[in-house]
Amino acid sequence: MGDVVNLKRFKKRGEREQVAKQAETNRALFGRTKSERARDEHLAEHNARQLEQHRIDGGDAS
Repeated sequence: MGDVVNLKRFKKRGEREQVAKQAETNRALFGRTKSERARDEHLAEHNARQLEQHRIDGGDAS
């Protein structure tokens, strides 16, 4: 036979793991310093300018 599992504990453990996973995601997204955010913004602007410079303007795109 298998082990007896307390379903309430199993459910709570799953919820805690989900909350921990969400917290890790939030730390990655929002837990950055001002200089890191500024650097990322600068890189995004630089990449957008590079892409725009290589765009070929030639009438109808279809």
